Amino acid sequence: MLTIAEIGQAHDGSLGMLHAYIDAVSKAGVDAIKFQTHIAAAESSTQEPFRVHFSKQDKTRFDYWKRMEFTQAQWIEIGAHCKEVGLQFISSPFSNAAVDILEKANVAVYKIGSGEVTNLLLLKKVVATGKPIIISSGMSSFAELDKTVAFLKENNASFSILQCTTSYPTQSEQYGLNVIRELKERYQVPVGFSDHSATIAAGIAATAMGAEIVEFHVVFDKKQFGPDVSSSLTMEETSALIKGIKAIEIALANPIDKTDNSQFTELKQIFEKSLAVNKDLPVGHILTFEDLEAKKPKGYGLDAATFKEVVGKKLKHKMAQWDFLNNDDIT
Repeated sequence: MLTIAEIGQAHDGSLGMLHAYIDAVSKAGVDAIKFQTHIAAAESSTQEPFRVHFSKQDKTRFDYWKRMEFTQAQWIEIGAHCKEVGLQFISSPFSNAAVDILEKANVAVYKIGSGEVTNLLLLKKVVATGKPIIISSGMSSFAELDKTVAFLKENNASFSILQCTTSYPTQSEQYGLNVIRELKERYQVPVGFSDHSATIAAGIAATAMGAEIVEFHVVFDKKQFGPDVSSSLTMEETSALIKGIKAIEIALANPIDKTDNSQFTELKQIFEKSLAVNKDLPVGHILTFEDLEAKKPKGYGLDAATFKEVVGKKLKHKMAQWDFLNNDDIT
């Protein structure tokens, strides 16, 4: 299992904030941290509309991407910091120029956002690096994914695919957990789940459904400024998610054999019950269902499961209320 904390634009263009996220994520037990590498002039234009018009300081989305940029030297520092605290350095490039920057920063894995899945120009550039690739399937149909997967396989790329719903925050009915198995069966590659629900439950459920990668947005506080805050987990929630994922991993690695309950032999003796009579009964009494009770422990009377076999039988001697009932008591 690979767990990835997505920073996205949670740093709001602040290099100091970005480095604070690296330190915080490393303490939350996550395997990898993911950024987005934006170069406004290479990826966008002033005509690009806002997905969510949240920003008061950016007149256009181009301006926003410009504010999210970091220099080559800064990206090198970011990569070094990730390595220093034991986090795998992952980023999503949104232009070929961004790939050049990330290569110099020693990025470990490339994440392809769902809006770039059909961008074969970018994919060709990324494939040429020889680095592992994670594809997000959010806005893609199977027909589009088929073409992209074929392209990646033709180019001998090492890649995985994430089920993702491009909705912020994603509602329960939109998770698409069924797609995890469908992607595995269709493409025969590692499959995971990219979550925008801001819940712990979704990532745990995805793990139980067979996800091998779980990615989720993180934020310091859900009152923060930014387009993805409502779709993010706090650091405390992140720690809880990681603990839950690890527990499910252990569970999946240790299937229970319900054909063998020998380990419960002693407990069954304690908790299972023996037949008894529930009232004083005279010799020669014909036992009815209403005369019977089941009492712990097992083995002091006939098994409670055999009650049908004693109904209609005659008592050989009188019995006191709550006495255990055995074969030598009946005829």
